Amino acid sequence: MAQFDWDQPNQHSMSGGSPAVNLAIYKIGDLRKIVRTSRCEGFVNRLTMLVSAEGTWMLEDSTEFRAALGDPEPDYDGAAFAVKNLGFIRFQILDNSIIEIDLHPRNVEIAALLAVQQQLLTSHIKLFRLKYFDVSWKSEIICSAELAVARLSELCARRFALSAEDRFLVEPQDYLRLFESEQGPLQLMAQKWRMSFGHFDPSVISFAIKNDLLSRLIIVGVKPPGAEPVFRFIGDGHNNWLDDNFHVNAIGGKVQDQPDKTYGQWVSQFYQSVASTGQPRYDYVTASIQRPPGTYTTHYERLLLPWKTPSDEVLVTLSSRGLGTDTADKASVIEPESSVARYSTMSS
Repeated sequence: MAQFDWDQPNQHSMSGGSPAVNLAIYKIGDLRKIVRTSRCEGFVNRLTMLVSAEGTWMLEDSTEFRAALGDPEPDYDGAAFAVKNLGFIRFQILDNSIIEIDLHPRNVEIAALLAVQQQLLTSHIKLFRLKYFDVSWKSEIICSAELAVARLSELCARRFALSAEDRFLVEPQDYLRLFESEQGPLQLMAQKWRMSFGHFDPSVISFAIKNDLLSRLIIVGVKPPGAEPVFRFIGDGHNNWLDDNFHVNAIGGKVQDQPDKTYGQWVSQFYQSVASTGQPRYDYVTASIQRPPGTYTTHYERLLLPWKTPSDEVLVTLSSRGLGTDTADKASVIEPESSVARYSTMSS
């Protein structure tokens, strides 16, 4: 689960030996579960979720979490233990007005960080409290989702740094803004995904051909649980940074097995994250890719979309556009002047 689908809470009363308790019922779209959080008069309405190191969302008081903890009946604060020692991130929503995030940056894995950052970028809540462990527990209040995402990346940057010089940079964007922008190649694929309710069929390829999108399309397959992403289709428009025949010979091979294996391993994590969360990603990316005879540096925007199939395999499509200084190469979504600065993609 990467995105909460908050409906207007339906209030239900329960009566018994104790005072009446209201149950605020929230729908969580990806899991299609109903989560009930009790709310007594005068108490804070709190929804607590945990994100595992693998990027899986789970309720704090659930069999799934206790299994991940390895203790069916903990007599201690299991959530705090998991955050400090197992790489979990605690994600709490208080009265639908503030989000609290607890983490130990040194132990956080990329999948967990991506899941939380994606949720922040699609949340309507604008007030955030970050609590993180660095020798002792520290706390920060942030009033912007974009700044909260950037700060989480800064906190975890050391954990994922490849070297003193970053080769890959990413700026996460809100994909929902594509639906509000002028028509373009990324907007077309986003609209096709929404109109198809995220179900992949041969009409997706026909649509891409009709709208001249196929050459810049990549399709990757991910089978649960935790299988390595593999190439299913690579458009020939990617030959500018790949070997001439790679788009043919790589089909069925792992995404991480690219000529630049460091880049392949890095980009593979984003496909895994989108497949496991079921949520799109829209990013600006700068990458320095190693290929003979030298380094190919590119700046582009990408849209990753998850598609359901008749099997358990999730297909993730990549649509991309180069970003340059020419007017024709501007981003699909116009950024405000105060847009978030770039940061290491290994921490986003």
